[in-house]
Amino acid sequence: MKTYRPTSKSRRNMTGINYGNYITVSEPHKALTSGFKRAVGRNSQGKITTRHKGAGHKRLFRDVDFMYNKKEVPAKITTVEYDPNRTGFIALVVYADGEKRYMLLPKSVKVGDTVIVSAKADMKPGNRTQLKQIPVGTFVYNVELKVNGGAKIARSAGNFVEVIAQDAGYTQIKMPSTEIRRVPDNAWASIGEVSNDENRLVNLGKAGRSRWLGIRPTVRGTAMNPVDHPYGGGEGRQGRGTRRAKSIYGKPTGKGQKSRRAKKYSNVFIVTRRKVGKSRDQK
Repeated sequence: MKTYRPTSKSRRNMTGINYGNYITVSEPHKALTSGFKRAVGRNSQGKITTRHKGAGHKRLFRDVDFMYNKKEVPAKITTVEYDPNRTGFIALVVYADGEKRYMLLPKSVKVGDTVIVSAKADMKPGNRTQLKQIPVGTFVYNVELKVNGGAKIARSAGNFVEVIAQDAGYTQIKMPSTEIRRVPDNAWASIGEVSNDENRLVNLGKAGRSRWLGIRPTVRGTAMNPVDHPYGGGEGRQGRGTRRAKSIYGKPTGKGQKSRRAKKYSNVFIVTRRKVGKSRDQK
């Protein structure tokens, strides 16, 4: 981790990633970049659907390949790069036929290594194969939920899921949330863990650094008026006044509160629900 001289109160505890130890180039491959407009938490009508998002530094979009539809062709990693749109590092890979693509870089893989997408791929970090070929206990990332649907699970820095069982055409995987779910065993996954696992240790240190990242302030419900939040109002500092914790919309929230829809489509694939609250802390 990178630390700073305590030239101010906020600087004293600020930490960051020492990118010089990982990144090999400072500019992205131009052919795989484009400009784009960030949603900043609003839908097509301009209404806020996700709070606390907005502004932040302008970003260039990197076209990262999550479909991995180029199979049986080895690819060599040529660069390791920073991507402002995700927490993990990305790598520029050159396939044997000359095509270049960006992929999410796994931990311990470096420039010069070769990766491949194949049903018969070796169990080596960066290689991609079908879940039914992967031994129990292996860590994987970039996991598909549907066959050839593209990587959806375990894509952020330091993340991985664990293969824990193979049963009746399905693979059971343990998610980062501790949930255990079934995925078709002919879906694809990459071997290893996502790079930049130190990202979770970063201390932003000051409010301004959050604003650069596009994170807007979060106001406590008790500091609001009654019209704005269920906890609002009262003379001086008041308790929330309700038995269960609620969001600004009156929905249950907080530790131990179940907020998942009772008829969610994926319920049939859930083997064990995720642990929440104290039970998860004490696992």
